[in-house]
Amino acid sequence: MRRSIAVLLVLLVCIGLVAQGCQVTGSKASDRVLTLGGIFPVTGSSAVYGVNSRNAMTMAVDAFNAEGGATVDGEHVTVKAVVEDDTGSPEVGASAAQKLINQDHAIGLIGAVMSKVSLAFAPIAQKAGVPQIATISTATEVTLVGDYIFRVCFTDPFQGRVMADFVWNNLKLKTAAVLFDNGNDYNKGLAEVFRSRFEELGGKVVSWQAFTDADKTIDYRPQLTNIKAANPEFLYLPNYFMSATTCLRQAREMGISIPAGGGDGWGSPELIKLGGTAVEGCYFSDHVSLDDPRPEVQNFVTSYKDLYGDLPDATAILTYDATKLFLQALKTAGTATGSVLRDTIRDMTFHGVSGTITFDSDRNPVKSAVIIQVKDGAFKYLTTIEP
Repeated sequence: MRRSIAVLLVLLVCIGLVAQGCQVTGSKASDRVLTLGGIFPVTGSSAVYGVNSRNAMTMAVDAFNAEGGATVDGEHVTVKAVVEDDTGSPEVGASAAQKLINQDHAIGLIGAVMSKVSLAFAPIAQKAGVPQIATISTATEVTLVGDYIFRVCFTDPFQGRVMADFVWNNLKLKTAAVLFDNGNDYNKGLAEVFRSRFEELGGKVVSWQAFTDADKTIDYRPQLTNIKAANPEFLYLPNYFMSATTCLRQAREMGISIPAGGGDGWGSPELIKLGGTAVEGCYFSDHVSLDDPRPEVQNFVTSYKDLYGDLPDATAILTYDATKLFLQALKTAGTATGSVLRDTIRDMTFHGVSGTITFDSDRNPVKSAVIIQVKDGAFKYLTTIEP
């Protein structure tokens, strides 16, 4: 009888513990779960960037949880990544931000990839007091939206100057043509800065050509005809790889065999798959090289490939850094309060895969860029350009 009573008492105690959300096994089932939102183009013409971003964000969040999460506002917490597909559309991106903030109660937003999408939802994050860390949105205006908006990539003015300097100082070329999408802030920004810097150095942009909407443009021959007539020594295409490869294939077919280059929108293995021999010998500026021997880079490349069966790109590396930076700020701050997280991020020195990140007064990172060449059907690191 006493044994039965004792067993009954143990069962009652256990039931009471479970009712209070406790686990006698030491499980973390009762931990508070915080949502970190991601906004990337998982479908559409830029889906390769979005999928890589989603993969990298998942890696960072999984590592954070596996390492024990954090103590936030006196509670042990883990983090759940909720990724929304912006499809490359500013309107869709803005709706995604509203959903993540108002329905999912996200404590932060990672993304976007495209500057035009970041510019669409940054005001929403700013008004809500939710920190946003853009991954590869390089347009100058992104962080100028407000003090809750950060980024881990360099900006268009720096990137445009990097390529202009490289063409003038390293390639020793004096004339250039520019062909860009005038419907995209990223493309326009790079084009304008390249022209300004190249002519400041003494070069001349002999042909300035534009089109509207890379997703709908498939024929670049009218612009290329004008470029060929101007006889430049270099062709600058500050567009995403889908547009750049189509343009270069048509250019080569028309007999335009001059060196060409672009920005970080070229930084995907798809550039070589789609461009083939048309992109051989071309150059582009990027945030990091997979050839970088630093252990941080090589360990990330190995882990990413083991998980997803393919090599990462700079977008994946920057998304991983942005997510890790935010999670480190959460752990350091010890609170999910937006203003405290903002101030913690602002004052951080973060050692990431892409390098050491500190923020200037406009919440842009102070960091270098690399020049990559397509050589023998692969990306080859050429040089690093310091800020």
